[in-house]
This record gives sequence, structure tokens and C-alpha cells, in this order.
Amino acid sequence: MRGVQDNRRPQPQPFEMAPESPPTPKEDKKERVLWEKTRKSLIERLNNWEDQKTWNEFYQTYWRLIYSVGTKSGLTREEAFDVVQETIIAIARQVQKGQYDPRAGSFKAWLLQMTRWRILDVFRARKRQPSLADQGNADSEDTTNLTLERMSQDKDNLLENIWDKEWRDNITSAALERVKAKVSPRQYQIFDCYVMKGWGVKKTSEALGINAAQVYLAKHRVGNLVKKEVQGLEGTLL
Repeated sequence: MRGVQDNRRPQPQPFEMAPESPPTPKEDKKERVLWEKTRKSLIERLNNWEDQKTWNEFYQTYWRLIYSVGTKSGLTREEAFDVVQETIIAIARQVQKGQYDPRAGSFKAWLLQMTRWRILDVFRARKRQPSLADQGNADSEDTTNLTLERMSQDKDNLLENIWDKEWRDNITSAALERVKAKVSPRQYQIFDCYVMKGWGVKKTSEALGINAAQVYLAKHRVGNLVKKEVQGLEGTLL
């Protein structure tokens, strides 16, 4: 990652993580509170590190992927947000020490492995220290043991199946958000109506008061940008 080991850079300013991409209004208040708590904690833990803009972008791009995989693996929302934080911190430390090597494998596989370890840590902690509600509950203990066994396997495991779908969805959403910030609101609106909502040329043209050529032009320009962003996100750390 650029700038992590550049000693010539000036001392960074206090880390301020941008507030975009929190849980949507459709999601409940508790999840929004947890998101903000995680964001603030990361600010404190990354405060003295360089290239803070990049880590901010990394968080905004991948927090929902890690969180979704955590909850669908059986974690509570609180545990999933802890996994988000610990995964990003672990990745940042490895990058800072020069331990991330893109030649060793895809970024997707590396991020999956880092996330898997953090999720497994939570399940192991549950086994060591069961909650009051789970103490003496054989079914809960069996479920934890089964999940640990399935997630610890390298191939065809539960987590990898969840990861593949969440990865595709997250990469597409992240690419669209980045492109939305690069093109005019009008062009993105045309693309959204025609491509994302599937309105068709005639409906899009009539609804937005434009001609068919403008619809095709927006589809071409915005679509190419989305493809480039997807390719970039799939192949690199940021």
C-alpha cells in the first residue's frame, strides 16, 4: 500500500474517518450505534499511522462485507462489528510490516483468510467462556463445536460459501459508489434507471426527458467506469 513505509511524509493529522456508508435508514438503530462505536474505536487505534486516507477508504469499502459474513456465520451484531475492527487492524499491521505480498495470492483470498481467523477467534472465545444463557446448554455447545469444525476446513467450508456471494455483492456496491462520485448526477441517474432498475430505453427517455442516444451514452460511459472499479477492487488492496 502506498505511503505506509514512506519516512519522508510529514506527520499525519489526527485520523478522521469519513461518515459515509453507515447502515442505511432501513436498518435498525442498534446497528447504527454499533457502526459508529466501531468507527470511533478504529480512529483511536489507527490515529498514529500514516496514509490514513487510504485506511479510511478501506474501511468504507469493506466493513459491510466483513460484517455481513460475520453475522451470516452465526455471530451477533456486536461480535460481527468486533470482527470488522480486529480484521482491519490485523490487515493494517501486516501491511505496515510489509507482510502483505500480492504475488502470494489474490486479495480476495487473503481478506477471507484474515476474516476467517477473526471469526474463529470469537467462536473459540465462546467455547472457553460461554455466556450465562449458554452455560450447561448442550445444544449451544454442540452448535459452536460444529461451526468451528466446518469453518476451520480450508476447502468447501461454510464461510467460503458465504464469502463468495457477499464478496460479489460488496464489490459491485463499492464500485457503484465510487463511480457515482466521479460522474455527473444526471449521468448516474440515467445509468441507474436504465441499467440498475431495468426501465428500458423508452421509459428512461420519457421519464427523464432525454433521447435514446443519451441513454446509450450514459450506459456506455458509466458502465465502463463500473467495470474498471470492479476489476481494481478485485485485484488490489485498495
